[in-house]
Amino acid sequence: MIEKTTVKKIDANGPLTIGATIEGKVVARDRSSIFIDLGIHGTGIIYGREFYSVKDVIKNLEIGDKVYAKIVELENDEGYRELSLRDATKEISWTRLKELKESGQIVTVKVTGVNKGGLLTSLDGIQAFLPVSQLAAEHYPRVIDADKQKILKELQKFIGKTLEVKVLDLLAEENKLILSEKAKSEEKTKEVLKNYKKGDIVEGEITGIADFGAFIKFASSPEKEDANDDGIEGLIHISELDWQLVENPAEVVKVGETVKAQIININNNQVFLSLKALKTNPWEEIEKQYKKGDVIKGKVTKFSTFGAFVEIKPKIRGLCHISEFESKEKMEEQMKVGETYDFQVLLIEPKEHRMSLKLVAK
Repeated sequence: MIEKTTVKKIDANGPLTIGATIEGKVVARDRSSIFIDLGIHGTGIIYGREFYSVKDVIKNLEIGDKVYAKIVELENDEGYRELSLRDATKEISWTRLKELKESGQIVTVKVTGVNKGGLLTSLDGIQAFLPVSQLAAEHYPRVIDADKQKILKELQKFIGKTLEVKVLDLLAEENKLILSEKAKSEEKTKEVLKNYKKGDIVEGEITGIADFGAFIKFASSPEKEDANDDGIEGLIHISELDWQLVENPAEVVKVGETVKAQIININNNQVFLSLKALKTNPWEEIEKQYKKGDVIKGKVTKFSTFGAFVEIKPKIRGLCHISEFESKEKMEEQMKVGETYDFQVLLIEPKEHRMSLKLVAK
């Protein structure tokens, strides 16, 4: 949401009004005040609370410098126009930020702090926030278990560094300014993705692993082999890494590994890929081999709150639901991880990659 911010400037020959912004020139200063030549409108003064609230700005002003100030009093007891540099600076800053938002101009900011949601910085004296979701792909914290403290630790590495960003959203009334780093590469990504379509197979390098999947960087066009210079990153979701249930993406791929993947979707300048699409689907033959009621052997691979995972064949796992037992404790009493037991097939759904099992009592 964009708050429309306009600076109400005074015409050089127009009447003065409280709250309007006027341009002037610094003509004198002392320890607690600064005097501004307002031309035909006389002399303005910034002093007291208004002086000390912007003393960091004032200390850099020199005689002859032009400034914008807001009129807070038309005439005080000494005959000066009382001015506020603080309010005018803030107003002008929001106006400029609105222009940056509309133009899409890239600006540089320095990271001054972090929180669990992203990076903290400022632009034109206005506090700004860069959410984790708006970081460029190469800066996204690749934390496998999505631990918030680990993410925070990764983000802290950015403190003191400069980043190129665009203004994503602003709301002057609430003093909110949201920035985006990934927005600066959207045009490039959009052009690159014109070279690809759904179903294309690419070869690339695994550049990062997170709890939800793996990032892969591939060349900007099918004709190029090297993705280092101008390649783009796509995401292989954890569900697209393999036909078997994947709990940890690092068990399937490693950072630096070169793999082939198939593009399964391109949406909003993002590309999604699949490794399992290029692998033989082991579930295609399951329905021919087994049917409901069959008793088969399977090895218990893991317990969870909703049952036991049972490996029937390589990359084929069924579930013996917790409802088949009185409790999780009873389930763990009757079965041990790593041991093989007889199970009865209750349900097979190859398209859903699902097999329900029941432990056969001895």
